Amino acid sequence: MDIKNFKGALAQIAEERGISPEKVIETIESAIATAYKKDYGEKGQKIKAKFNAVSGDVKFWQIKLVVDNGMLYTDEEIEEMKENKIIPQDEARAGEEAPKKYVFNPEKHIMLADAKKDYPKIKVGEEIEIPLVSKQDYGRIAAQTAKQVILQKIREAEKETISAEYRSKEGEIVSGIVQKIEGHTIFVDIGKTLGILNRDEQIPGEFYRPSQRLKLYIMKVEDTPKGSVVMLSRAYPKLISKLFELEVPEIASGVVVIKAIAREPGFRTKIAVVSNEEGVDPIGACVGQRGTRIMAVINELGGEKIDVIPFDEKPEKYIANALAPAKVVEVKVEDKNTATVFVPEDQLSLAIGKDGRNVRLAAQLTGWKIDIKMSDKVLPEEGEEGEPSSAKASEGQGKKPKKAKKAKKEKVGTDGEAVEAEPEEVNAAAEELPMADPTEEKK
Repeated sequence: MDIKNFKGALAQIAEERGISPEKVIETIESAIATAYKKDYGEKGQKIKAKFNAVSGDVKFWQIKLVVDNGMLYTDEEIEEMKENKIIPQDEARAGEEAPKKYVFNPEKHIMLADAKKDYPKIKVGEEIEIPLVSKQDYGRIAAQTAKQVILQKIREAEKETISAEYRSKEGEIVSGIVQKIEGHTIFVDIGKTLGILNRDEQIPGEFYRPSQRLKLYIMKVEDTPKGSVVMLSRAYPKLISKLFELEVPEIASGVVVIKAIAREPGFRTKIAVVSNEEGVDPIGACVGQRGTRIMAVINELGGEKIDVIPFDEKPEKYIANALAPAKVVEVKVEDKNTATVFVPEDQLSLAIGKDGRNVRLAAQLTGWKIDIKMSDKVLPEEGEEGEPSSAKASEGQGKKPKKAKKAKKEKVGTDGEAVEAEPEEVNAAAEELPMADPTEEKK
């Protein structure tokens, strides 16, 4: 055997398959043991092989389990199992406990009294290794069997490696390329394996095409009879936080923290942020210069709107912020985690949002049940309440506060911006406003 070329082949297989060289050698040993048993062994034997990658030598042993009478089925029990067509388990299967009793087989088992003759300190349940004569020549069938064992073991080792790698990446995002589309299921190439993007985890209204590059959230790795499957998501709320971590260094370093996320995939997302350092504006950090950072996230999500609001420890202030872009007159906190929010007439439809989405997301974000009511009060304009409204005001030439003009009634359009609404739409909303429940499941 050309040991140098053999070692090179081992290293190449290990690198291409992403498995350790030790695992490759273990696979070869299993294949050689199978080939030895095929040509030279007896039925029921358990053969172990040890391959020396340095010298190329192979040694063989027969493995026998040490048993006593308490570990063996009686003749009556064997007859009963035959009548009931029960096949006794003769060895431990992967992931299962060893059977408590065995049907004695001289090729697999050895009685304790016999084992003690050669191994005085041996105990019941232990295994002994009986050396066998090494063989170098194997028949065609044995060689073919060994080849199949090697291929099978390498595939199993590869799947185990992939499973372990992606289990450690659960909760992270990964970049992938759409490989194929079968019905509503998308198969995405994420490197060493194909991930699955089910319909429930897709963004509503988003279309996928082969060779399209996407960023996806790794939900979990599921074990199936055909191997491990990586489940992906584009709709999971934490995808938003991970995308912001990529675009905003302050979030990645922990200077800015995302406190809460509420999302309706494909429509709108609200995130609450807070800064851990003075002088750092959390909103500005997330938006970026001229909106470059937040636009990168929006573009990755296909245009989904994102509201970034400041987190506040005071529930009244936090709830008012969460209802942005609507302006709030007053927030009254009540019992049972319920808050009543008063807004001007012209802000009513904006606070509710299209299909109630704005108030629903605000409730999910804050964890409070929010009831919106119309207020007769109007919002003070800039310059009121003693604050300067211009440079002249600061110089003593105060500007008289203007009377608040009655603004046009508004509603939220599909892009989240205010558009004109008919009076009867606002009146209907004022008469019967739904109370948002943060635990309400998204439809």
